[in-house]
Amino acid sequence: MSNELTAGQVDGVLALAQAAAAADGVAPLSEHVLLHLRYDRSSSGPGPGPAASQDFVLVTGGEVAGYAHLDRQRAEASGELVVHPDRRGRGLGRALVDELTAAADGRVLRIWAHGEQPAAARLAAAMGFERFRALWQMRRPLRDELPGPAFPAGRTLRTFVPGQDEDEWLGLNRRAFAKHLEQGSWTRHDLELREREPWFDPSGFFIAERDGAMAGFHWTKVHPAGGQDSPERAIGEVYIVGVDPAEQGSGLGRALTLAGLRYLRAEGLAEVMLYVDEDNVAAIRLYQALGFSRTRTDAMYQRKPERES
Repeated sequence: MSNELTAGQVDGVLALAQAAAAADGVAPLSEHVLLHLRYDRSSSGPGPGPAASQDFVLVTGGEVAGYAHLDRQRAEASGELVVHPDRRGRGLGRALVDELTAAADGRVLRIWAHGEQPAAARLAAAMGFERFRALWQMRRPLRDELPGPAFPAGRTLRTFVPGQDEDEWLGLNRRAFAKHLEQGSWTRHDLELREREPWFDPSGFFIAERDGAMAGFHWTKVHPAGGQDSPERAIGEVYIVGVDPAEQGSGLGRALTLAGLRYLRAEGLAEVMLYVDEDNVAAIRLYQALGFSRTRTDAMYQRKPERES
């Protein structure tokens, strides 16, 4: 096991993730963890450092056979793990969960299972975890009819300006996602990491303003062909849509969503995807009304509370 990764170990973990994705049909690690591996893999790098996160690597026969990541930035600890397809059924998953449990240091431990694979569900049940949360991935073709966006009176649309808009956008993001700790707690560092990614394009990052202040946004993303979510052709993503709480019910979120979808279609993309919490009924209804349907589920498992004797 290791909690400070070398460049060689990072390469091994990324290769492991690719092998698991090819075998399972779903990427085993979130964007958040992949960004961590590329930019924050050791205490000497930028970002929150090992006090907030920790990595574990299992090496068998000189190769990376398993990997786990743990975040301890809140009262709960959140983890992800992956075992090489050729090394499964040997207790490595259990070993990684044990490491995550110990490193959680008494916090409630929650672990993501991307794609909600049956083997992950069995492991969770066997180790005393229960399904706690789920994200739907939804998709729709872009060749189908798309109505034009109808913005509320007094709202104007522009695109994000790097080097100018970061601080105001972070404030809006915190307000829009005050009840969604993962998204709402983004820091300047989290935003800047994504601005460094090859997919980042401010021309697809839309900002709605009211009286000169940000009122909402729709950040789109394009996954190039060859990725796990787009093996045969590029696919667009409704990456993040957020509106100021004062705009709730105004129709701004729908208008921003449509503006982004029309942009992605104009870029020549044939399909678009998004992620939404399973219990966010209002958002799911909006997306279904816009032609989206569920294609897969990512589940989060939480250790069952101890029963009183």
